[in-house]
Amino acid sequence: MKTSPCIDSAQTSVLVVDDHRVLADAIGMAINGQPDMHCVGTAHNAAQARALAAYWRPEVIMMDVRLGHDDGVELAAELIRGAPNVRVIVLTAFIDQALLNRALNAGACALLPKDGSLEQILGALRSSTRGGFDIDPTVLRTLARSRGDRHGDPVPRLTPREADVLRSLSDGADAVMIAKELGISVLTCRGYVKTLLRKLHAHSQLEAVVTANRLGLISPTKHG
Repeated sequence: MKTSPCIDSAQTSVLVVDDHRVLADAIGMAINGQPDMHCVGTAHNAAQARALAAYWRPEVIMMDVRLGHDDGVELAAELIRGAPNVRVIVLTAFIDQALLNRALNAGACALLPKDGSLEQILGALRSSTRGGFDIDPTVLRTLARSRGDRHGDPVPRLTPREADVLRSLSDGADAVMIAKELGISVLTCRGYVKTLLRKLHAHSQLEAVVTANRLGLISPTKHG
């Protein structure tokens, strides 16, 4: 467990939780090399993470899914319950729909692959303050492949406004953010989301984005 006492209030405070010490230290060093963020410490298990989170109260936590005998997603949910304003980014080497759903239900703001670049991690840390849920394009591609080929599925016809809402959903925006961006009411926006779920036979916004990506309705390059 490492901590850093040098905190600038103008910088975003970040706690890194990963049982891989070399990786945790590398991420921490990369964060400290940025002018707009600061790593307050690195934790390698749940106990250390709880202690550092309680002491430093970081704005963002980078959380590994597997922490030895501990579950990072469960720990994320616990820390969010104790500090509702904290943003948690889940980092994982194994991506599937179940993990994506668990991360979303835990209150995480992003799910990133462990084999991604430091630039991806730093970008997610910066965008985490905007709300919503950040879906890395490689996550979408992995989920689409895991569902198998379903080229026989009909591609639904979307209105231009529905397409606008879908693109914003794929960028991690919520109904309030989308409504403001498009100049419509939140109620109207939620109506579009409901229609998208029906057209894409999806039970959640994340499933709608994954399905739309597989059907070619969203370019993967628009994520991230």
